Amino acid sequence: MNDLLEKPAIVPTSTAAAVEIRKVSFSYGSTQALKDITLDLRENEVTAFIGPSGCGKSTLLRCINRMNDEIVGTRITQGEILVEGINIHHPSVDVVKLRRDVGMVFQKSNPFPSSIFENVAFGLRMRGERNNAVIAQTVEESLKSAALWDEVKDRLQESALGLSGGQQQRLCIARTIAVKPLVVLMDEPCSALDPIATAKVEELIWNLKHDYTFVIVTHNMQQAARVSDRTAFFYIGELIEFSDTKRIFSNPRVRKTEEYITGRFG
Repeated sequence: MNDLLEKPAIVPTSTAAAVEIRKVSFSYGSTQALKDITLDLRENEVTAFIGPSGCGKSTLLRCINRMNDEIVGTRITQGEILVEGINIHHPSVDVVKLRRDVGMVFQKSNPFPSSIFENVAFGLRMRGERNNAVIAQTVEESLKSAALWDEVKDRLQESALGLSGGQQQRLCIARTIAVKPLVVLMDEPCSALDPIATAKVEELIWNLKHDYTFVIVTHNMQQAARVSDRTAFFYIGELIEFSDTKRIFSNPRVRKTEEYITGRFG
């Protein structure tokens, strides 16, 4: 499918690749989930992965920070993934550090059963930070970046489980960015949220891309069109088309892409 790749029609905000995916194939046991995937994820851009259920988009997302390592019998059968030029499967790579550098926000918000403050401070403490002033400042900065500070500044010691669904998801984003990752992966981050909460998360992604590289898996075509700079369309484990988002949604090169984004299947 490499002949289907094309340069974006619009000059990107950055030409440097935060993540390079090179000829990656991946299998769950004897089932091949990804077939020869090659694409770059550019710094300070939002890349959307779209496609029908089971097409491989979430599998590829979880390859980038090796979350698939947690599933017995899975493996990359060929190719490599580079983050900031380093092969993430090199024996010298610390997987815990990799997952700090490549943070992840899940479909369902997963705050810890502790205070709002401690949820955001968790990664800092795990990293070895012991200076309480530094921790407090970083928690405040992260909550402000996640557009949550004004809503929780007077209740930082209350349980995070008392927040609304949308607030919990923004808290999870604050927790992720508190350790200053290079890349933030998001797997259907708004699927359980109402339209107002979804709009807040989308605005947050757009504002934060100046500091982070985002990759978002979504089934929502309107969301992909709203928040992403580039879009990759997957189908049955293959990368069908990858281009500037405006180009994908206004003038796709491949009929299968057009059929999917216009709702003819999926």
